[in-house]
Amino acid sequence: MTLPPLSLYVHMPWCVRKCPYCDFNSHAAPELVPQAQYIDALLEDLQNDLSAVQGRELTSIFFGGGTPSLFAPEQIGRLLEAVRRQIPFDSGIEITLEANPGTIEHGRFAGYRDAGINRVSLGAQTFNEEQLRLLGRIHGARDIERAVEELRQAGLDNFNLDLMYGLPAQNVAQALLDLEAALSLQPAHISQYQLTLEPGTVFYHRPPPLPDPDDCWQMQIECQEVLAARGYEQYEVSAYARPGRRSRHNLNYWEFGDYIGIGAGAHGKLSRLDEGEVIVRTTRVKQPREYMSRAADLRVSERRVVPAADVPFEFMLNSLRLIDGFDEHEFESRTGLPFATVSRTVAEAQRKGLFELDRPHHWRATPNGQRFLNDLQEMFLPEPEGAGA
Repeated sequence: MTLPPLSLYVHMPWCVRKCPYCDFNSHAAPELVPQAQYIDALLEDLQNDLSAVQGRELTSIFFGGGTPSLFAPEQIGRLLEAVRRQIPFDSGIEITLEANPGTIEHGRFAGYRDAGINRVSLGAQTFNEEQLRLLGRIHGARDIERAVEELRQAGLDNFNLDLMYGLPAQNVAQALLDLEAALSLQPAHISQYQLTLEPGTVFYHRPPPLPDPDDCWQMQIECQEVLAARGYEQYEVSAYARPGRRSRHNLNYWEFGDYIGIGAGAHGKLSRLDEGEVIVRTTRVKQPREYMSRAADLRVSERRVVPAADVPFEFMLNSLRLIDGFDEHEFESRTGLPFATVSRTVAEAQRKGLFELDRPHHWRATPNGQRFLNDLQEMFLPEPEGAGA
């Protein structure tokens, strides 16, 4: 095992309102968000994982949520300045802020730019006003356009638009209209993913009328064709980018890199050479109030060494989302395991038409493998204890 690149994920847990489809750790914001107190807690929390830096620089930072744009630029800047004093930044570091178009005031993006943000991810979801209402969003289509205007005025041209398809009663033509509206704003990156009903959400317990799966598949295929024709390269299951604008932070996840996760409910993944070449998963306390009130060393609610038998599945769970796949050396360097550990499963997936060797020692999912990605990934689950040939 060799140390992979290192990122930082910062979870900001509050939203103006919880969306009925959202299963992220987000909470309705109080009248006054305790911004300064929460930033203080984040900086204390960071101390728990500083030993895992092991001489590396940060290649990316991502503020996710929740709605990070509820926090003032001054607070974001204070956090970034304090992090930089403790972990060196790569010269080309990507620092992304998720933002809700309905929470952006005039001049706000200029403040975020001055604080150090150089990439923004806007949660557009759809440009259809009725769909926005059904999804519980607090913004309208005009708010998305206004937010993009604000981004450009601030000189932040590296931005992503989140879009969903398979929305309640949506048809293929409507999905294409949404995509055209997004493309008219000329984002550097588009994330387009299908609405799914996640356990624990309002939609899961009271499902809206969703399109037929075959219609959703047609939406995906036709949208992919449009994106390719407009110069957006698909590099991951739901990610499309103009040349040179792939998300460095998300690529680090999918390439099985390391990331420190701080904030209420944040998850982290760290390679620890100092503990015997193991991979450690961390989880923070979920409830914001509890997170802030606990002592710094008690904010980590779980610290788990990943069993060696589970590592191949975890690697494939990420890497197989990439259209380009992975090479055998990358598997060995990121997991600390010989490729022979998975070679039999890889050969079986190849026989089933789910895997292909597109160049020497380099594997990727076939188009059929991408369509049935969950089935392909599950082939790498460890055998139950006691199972034998």
